[in-house]
Amino acid sequence: MTASPETTRFRHFHDQLATLKQRMLDMSSKAEALIELSVDALVERDVAKADSVIEGDHEIDALELEVEQLAISLLALQQPMARDLRFIIAAIKISSDLERVGDHAVNIAQSAQRLAAWGGTFQLQPQIEDMARRSRQMLSDALDAFVRADGELGREVCRSDDQVDALHNSVFRVLLTHMMADPRTINPSLEVLLVSRNLERVADLATNIAEDAVYLAEGKTIKHHAETR
Repeated sequence: MTASPETTRFRHFHDQLATLKQRMLDMSSKAEALIELSVDALVERDVAKADSVIEGDHEIDALELEVEQLAISLLALQQPMARDLRFIIAAIKISSDLERVGDHAVNIAQSAQRLAAWGGTFQLQPQIEDMARRSRQMLSDALDAFVRADGELGREVCRSDDQVDALHNSVFRVLLTHMMADPRTINPSLEVLLVSRNLERVADLATNIAEDAVYLAEGKTIKHHAETR
């Protein structure tokens, strides 16, 4: 029996929605991979890896455009309601957040290039790799929480941000001590501090996504401490 036009439209809408979710997951996975690769480039002073990060950012830019176009198409042609509408509107914002994660990976890669060119001996703080691991995990969990509309996982991601902030503060204190003790460490210390700041911003962007996940799942706004997490 031939499906009715309404049934066909319903199936087409949900197929497009599934595609939108998959593209967002693809974008998040790519962003996580670039953060990991940028920190590897930093640790190893590997210019080729840093170059790969910068080149890979173009893929995230292309995915952002695809997500935006698909979301706008769904809004214009399908006229979604309730949770589906909130999901699609939030997807546009989140794709922008993920694109910014790619930009932060590029910033880290550029710091890796400058440190490699500097050529001096400088010990990288172990907190940097810990920050990178935590921020990548936050990003992955935030996207999962959003796609699955899991409010509790979203709240857990938000709480994790404090740990990354604490690590960033620790890096700042250690580097400040190094710079005061030996002025020759000022330039590399500033580069590492910039890396730490970029990783802290990645965690902030993951938190933004997690807050959107809570709103999608529960209809509650927890941004700007509107509600205790």
